[in-house]
Amino acid sequence: MSAVLRSILVSLWFMILTFPLIGVRVDTLQGVVVWRLHNVLYMGLGIFGAALFARYALRRRKARIAPAVSAASGLAARLREPGVRRAGLTLITLIVLIMPWVSSTYQTNIMVSAFLYIILGLGLNIVVGYAGQLVLGYAAFYAVGAYCYGLLHMHCGLGFWTALPLGGITAALFGLMLGFPVLRLKGDYLAIVTLGFGEIMRLVLENWGEVTRGPSGISGIARPGLFGLEMSVSESAIYIYYLVFLAVILTIIVVNRLKHSRVGLALQALREDEIACEAMGIDITRTKLSAFALGSCWAGFAGVIFAAKTTFINPASFTFMESVMILSMVVLGGMGSTLGVVLGASILILAPEYLRAFSEYRMLIFGAVMVLVMIFRPQGLITGEKRAYRIRELEEGTQP
Repeated sequence: MSAVLRSILVSLWFMILTFPLIGVRVDTLQGVVVWRLHNVLYMGLGIFGAALFARYALRRRKARIAPAVSAASGLAARLREPGVRRAGLTLITLIVLIMPWVSSTYQTNIMVSAFLYIILGLGLNIVVGYAGQLVLGYAAFYAVGAYCYGLLHMHCGLGFWTALPLGGITAALFGLMLGFPVLRLKGDYLAIVTLGFGEIMRLVLENWGEVTRGPSGISGIARPGLFGLEMSVSESAIYIYYLVFLAVILTIIVVNRLKHSRVGLALQALREDEIACEAMGIDITRTKLSAFALGSCWAGFAGVIFAAKTTFINPASFTFMESVMILSMVVLGGMGSTLGVVLGASILILAPEYLRAFSEYRMLIFGAVMVLVMIFRPQGLITGEKRAYRIRELEEGTQP
């Protein structure tokens, strides 16, 4: 009975919160207010059923936690088998390669945006997921890469392939500039400082009109070229699609190699316990600066590609909400997990686009899905794997 009463209270709470959104519509042309109380009633009934089902599912989950864990571990072990992984990767690769030729230019551009955010999420995962440094101004490095290409093209006439490494290097330098003052900060204090850095960058871009053209932005940025060939809009979209897809594959390879390298292990040790990490002889200063430089470098690459894709940039594209969105991808997918970040970025970018059929309710559905994920999977969709090491010589030496 208590579960029913709690579900009723939850539904009433949702009805009160959503009443201004779905219960009232102001017709400005006729000057009347249209009351849509039936929508509020439908919302209350739906939330009541969902809350009741969620409580029932949680109770069943507690009762069957051990079999579920064993089944999940068996499924995870099955998915880690080389044959299954190769088959899955081959199927996904074929679908991605064929998609631009069987879909519209609009769908292709959506996938390009998803690929860009995957690169950004993997770059931020180096700082947040591996090193454990909470950064809330990641969009600033994204803006550095984009404006680096825009300014170099506007003033020096440089093309995409020349600006791509320069954008990454410039963003890495900005990451080092931010890293030095915040070496002693951690947690919420580090988040506040990086948030301030992101806002400072946005305000500089908006007010330094002589260089950045202020809110008007920079237009006419050249798209990536292919041996001087002339391409139409659709052909250029397909070319950028494959280019960004290759960039995603390269990023995944580099990030995975980094995770199991000496630098990556040092970053993960820093995340677990900074004092123990320093006691083991790891240079904390160098490790933190490496994390900031590597993470911001990939944001710079993504910014250059973004500027080439849109051919127009302005400060409105690099607000605080962009940083929050990228951080949400990392948290939703699972901090420290490459596959989790890929899934998180894909969900957060593709879900709002494909929920447009629900019109004004799509963001409510999207928010409800996010809340459910955070309730049932607070550690993220896929948790980061922790690698175990064994010293075989010592084990053999201890045997009788």
